[in-house]
Amino acid sequence: MSTPGRDRETRDRLLTAAARLFSTRGFARVTVRDICEQAHANVAAVNYHFGGKTGLYEEVLRAAIETMQGTTAAVKAAGRDRGAEEQLEAYITIFLQRVPQARDSWIHQLMMRELTDPTPALDLVIEQVVHPRMSYLAGIVATLIGCEPGDSRVGPCVLSVHAQIHALLNSPMATRLFGETAAPTRAHLHRMARHITRFSLAGIRAIAAA
Repeated sequence: MSTPGRDRETRDRLLTAAARLFSTRGFARVTVRDICEQAHANVAAVNYHFGGKTGLYEEVLRAAIETMQGTTAAVKAAGRDRGAEEQLEAYITIFLQRVPQARDSWIHQLMMRELTDPTPALDLVIEQVVHPRMSYLAGIVATLIGCEPGDSRVGPCVLSVHAQIHALLNSPMATRLFGETAAPTRAHLHRMARHITRFSLAGIRAIAAA
């Protein structure tokens, strides 16, 4: 006979097993049986708790979204009551500090899977994480240019800022080219953030002047 406590334990085990499997194999290559075997649960448990594999995947994704939303909240808090240039540097710095810590986590792996082999759940990530984050950065860029966030110059600048961040964070080749083979220190991340900020500001100012 099931009890609320045992149901919760089973549900938590299913979520843990599913997060690990979905992040390493992707949604399509994981079966309900795979998840239940790792969670030491009956194969009917996924339907009972989540209504099926898709419901379980969406629940795992929601947990990832909450963590990513925490990064966005930290960015906004760091930029509160600051000028646009300081807000830009705070945005870049926090991403550089947080992403390397998450690179080996199931959340980062799951997002890479979702981007390379998207499911319908990708819309949830875009709506709840990517769009709010990009809207905030677009507001900063628009202020620096002196235009509205919807101006055609803003979007490419936003993408350029993020391209620099991800190029340095996600590329072992980039770190080796510039002599950084070990895990980046806080001081190194600060130097990277300062460089990307200065480079981005120069580009944004040039576009504003043009």
